[in-house]
Amino acid sequence: MRIVVDKAEPRFPEFRFKELVSWRMEHGQNWAVIGPNGAGKSLFADLLQGKVALRGGSVKFFDESEVEQFGVVRSLTFRDIHTLTDSKNMYYQQRWNSQDAEEAPVAAELLSHFSQEKIEEYTKLFGIYGLLERRIISLSSGELRKFLITRVLMSEPKVLILDNPFIGLDADSRKSLDSMLSHLYEQKGLQVILVLSQTKDLPEWISNVLPVKDMTLLQPCTREEFFCKGNSIVEQLFPERVEDVASPIYENPELPYTDVVEMHNVVVKYAGQVILKDVDWQVLKGEKWALLGGNGSGKSTLLSLVCGDNPQAYANNMSLFGRRRGTGESIWDIKRRIGYLSPDIHTYYMEDIPCLKVVASGFFDSVGLFRKCTEEQIEQARAWMRCFGAEYLMERSFVKISYGEQRLVLLVRAFVKNPELLILDEPLHGLDSGKKRLAKQIIEQFCSNPEKTLIYVSHYEEEIPECVNLRKVLFKAEL
Repeated sequence: MRIVVDKAEPRFPEFRFKELVSWRMEHGQNWAVIGPNGAGKSLFADLLQGKVALRGGSVKFFDESEVEQFGVVRSLTFRDIHTLTDSKNMYYQQRWNSQDAEEAPVAAELLSHFSQEKIEEYTKLFGIYGLLERRIISLSSGELRKFLITRVLMSEPKVLILDNPFIGLDADSRKSLDSMLSHLYEQKGLQVILVLSQTKDLPEWISNVLPVKDMTLLQPCTREEFFCKGNSIVEQLFPERVEDVASPIYENPELPYTDVVEMHNVVVKYAGQVILKDVDWQVLKGEKWALLGGNGSGKSTLLSLVCGDNPQAYANNMSLFGRRRGTGESIWDIKRRIGYLSPDIHTYYMEDIPCLKVVASGFFDSVGLFRKCTEEQIEQARAWMRCFGAEYLMERSFVKISYGEQRLVLLVRAFVKNPELLILDEPLHGLDSGKKRLAKQIIEQFCSNPEKTLIYVSHYEEEIPECVNLRKVLFKAEL
């Protein structure tokens, strides 16, 4: 498939690049559109799909016979998780409430319009055939991503646009996806356009690269040219510099407990399926832990017990902050001590409100801001946004910024109330390399306080902060 973008100019100013957009993809090419957060990558992808109305120029697709084609492009972004369910009737904790979760569809039902032969071919190719009998809402964020990618590939598009497809996947799944896309290109001629925020996710089968920065398309190049020695493109996109971190400083009195988390023989199961089995874990005040495991191993379920979101905590032997669960404390008593970011929070945080209010909602652990903040709280939220270099987002609508910028705002939200326990589940998803470096610096500085406790989840070893010196590894539970 050949794509020709000729002097395209969006109708509305907020969707325009600094210059008219011209670009070509030839038959047999696979491209990566790469750049920092907020550079315009997703807007360019929307333009290719006809989601942006034009007042001038054109975007056209041609087959090998040079006949113009329509409807040949499919895309997949993080937002597409909402297409799996009626998101208006879904809520953040629903996954952990078994009765409400029964309203969600079974994965196989969402593939019923495909032939059984095709379902088996693609789901086995990506290793998700065993997920088909589970309800969508019970899948982990990584399993959901794999399901979405498999479903869109089953439609056999001519051109597929994938927005940061590797994030949220464990190492084996990233390798499987890379192999799967390479296989479909070689065997079925699928052409792929990857939208990426970091160079390490750029596969070997990508032939060409389109760098994007500050709403400007830079000079296209081959993959070899992009990585060649002496080329300044990578440095131009992701400059190697260490930021000065000036995080807000607050009094931190000695906290009157020793155990933050204590679990004995914890079991969690839904509809007969065991998610966690006989888990023992003790987290002491001031410890810094990495919680590790593959997609579907139960990491998010374990954290839902700690954060008070999962009612099965009452059926287990566990204590939080030195107090046994079920002895009269409310979930809000627990949450006020915890700063939390997870893929699930990001999935269900779709509020069309200014990002400053999103950050301030962290004071109340709410999805949306429904209570009035004090002047001190608002200034505290502003200070944390400045610390993370997110002050330019304060008045912008959360739903109208990029995925990486949303993740950054939600990361700030986790810090805003100066929590005793900081739980960060894949916090750097979608952040460009510069923002990742800054975020890691802030996490290190925050956790240098011996009273602060950290639980950190990541599928990337290099993203784990240096302060982490303890590890808990989960494996998929077996009956």
